[in-house]
Amino acid sequence: MLQSYEAIYDHGQIRWLTDKPPVEEAHVIVTMLPAQTSAASQTRRAPSARIAGKGTILGDIVAPVVPEGDWDALK
Repeated sequence: MLQSYEAIYDHGQIRWLTDKPPVEEAHVIVTMLPAQTSAASQTRRAPSARIAGKGTILGDIVAPVVPEGDWDALK
């Protein structure tokens, strides 16, 4: 059965992020993933200046905007 182990390859060295595989020698296939950026380095998206500050919250995420009596689907 195939097993996956997470590691970081850095300047020719492998640094295991989880437990090291319990083998001395094995045939491996390496898949390189793009480097992850930290959350602090990501820039926050901003709305367009044409719509910034013009939104209105109509209801709560857990409560309807209109009373249940006004729902046509329930009649």
